[in-house]
Amino acid sequence: MKVKRIVVDISTQNIDAAKQFYQVIFGLDLLMDHGWIKTYGSNENQNIQISFATEGGSGTPVPDLSIEVDDIDEALKRMRDCGISIEYGPVDEPWGVRRFFVRDPFNKLVNILAHI
Repeated sequence: MKVKRIVVDISTQNIDAAKQFYQVIFGLDLLMDHGWIKTYGSNENQNIQISFATEGGSGTPVPDLSIEVDDIDEALKRMRDCGISIEYGPVDEPWGVRRFFVRDPFNKLVNILAHI
């Protein structure tokens, strides 16, 4: 058996709040809309990973979600342009990533990163 996909499900009464953060800022496509659920994603081939942690690294809290991007500076600019507060970073970590933390519209702590 192979795992084909892992989906993160976030409970909310305001699913439209995801549009700016996940579609506008990150450029994800709206893949499915049944009214009661909207799924954003990409059709690119991507790796499947699940992490379990006692901390988020460098003494930070464990993020709810990590999003790897190809241009960390552009991601940071988009967050700031949308008025989203940066909770940690940006910082170059000793394990080879540059990252920062923000909260999405559902108060989930999101680790935005790029490999250095």
